[in-house]
Amino acid sequence: MKKLHNEEDWRILKKRMEEGSDERVTISFYQYAKLGNPQLFRDYLFIHWSELGVYGRTYVAHEGINAQISVPLENLDAFRDHVYSISFLNGIRLNIAIDDDGKSFYKLIVKVRPKILADGLEDETFDVRNRGTHLGAKKFNEITSKDDTILIDMRNHYEHEVGYFKNAITPDVDTFRDSLPYILDNIKGLEDKNLVMYCTGGIRCEKASAWLKHQGFKNVFQLEGGIIEYARQVENEKLENRFIGKNFVFDERMAEQISDEVVAKCHQCGAACDTHTNCVNSGCHLLFIQCEKCKEKNEGCCSPDCRAVIHLPEDEQYKLREGIDRGMLTFKKGRSEHLDHKTIYKPLEAAIAGIKVSFKLQESRESLVSSREGE
Repeated sequence: MKKLHNEEDWRILKKRMEEGSDERVTISFYQYAKLGNPQLFRDYLFIHWSELGVYGRTYVAHEGINAQISVPLENLDAFRDHVYSISFLNGIRLNIAIDDDGKSFYKLIVKVRPKILADGLEDETFDVRNRGTHLGAKKFNEITSKDDTILIDMRNHYEHEVGYFKNAITPDVDTFRDSLPYILDNIKGLEDKNLVMYCTGGIRCEKASAWLKHQGFKNVFQLEGGIIEYARQVENEKLENRFIGKNFVFDERMAEQISDEVVAKCHQCGAACDTHTNCVNSGCHLLFIQCEKCKEKNEGCCSPDCRAVIHLPEDEQYKLREGIDRGMLTFKKGRSEHLDHKTIYKPLEAAIAGIKVSFKLQESRESLVSSREGE
């Protein structure tokens, strides 16, 4: 009988990945489609991808598929053929990682979820397929240079903390679920402006752009393939790179280097740094930014309390972890009070208010020029 789940200990799998020498390619893709039996589709993928040596994390739901995986280079063609043999995935773009050491994942996880992207939306009249207009890198650069365009980062705060596009609005949100109502509330009254959004690989913008169109926004655009595809097109077509810093990714790599600028700082000492890490205290595991000096000084921990914990016997550490429900603390990445140099964001309300004032001044100037020409 075919195996439908991993049976080996995760520590063994991770060590195997770290010590392995086989060349692997990190890939991401998504597709919104109506699936009648997500569980059956999930089992089908797990069986076939296991045989191809695929690692990574994939979510399947009635609304489609969202995959971030790594594939042995020698099996890449076979993997692509398998994906394209699935009718609703035939010809889909596979986003290939830019900065890849082949160590992005160490096991295969395929899960059935209520949605491939948690959005908190319950409106059944909303059609996610009625998305915004896709923009390639060249067109994206052109339209975001115009005065009547609003550029919004659809990622979470800890993602755009280490990298973002020039002139982008970067909302201070913990999750995609938080971002939709927050952004919508603040951009009301700008329905006739060009609204451009971007994210890591495109999946969040696919849903967000469709949601804003559903709410009455007329000129909605999204960066095709997200930051990953943008970086590829910029390099291949020799375009201006308007992205500053790193592209945060949700795997063992943590980030892809898109430009040389360092836009973040160590959360413990304030030195220029854009390296995310997880606190080595497994009962904490907080994601934060830590420079090499602070890593050595604090032994990879986010606080003196966590540093004390890691020196306890393993059985005592286990007892401390038992029964702990971190709840929403999971999403408070880099926000803990003991991080003296965590990033403080400008409220979205203030950023949008400034844009609205700019639009009014622009309209006044255009009206004045028009009236003078009519004299």
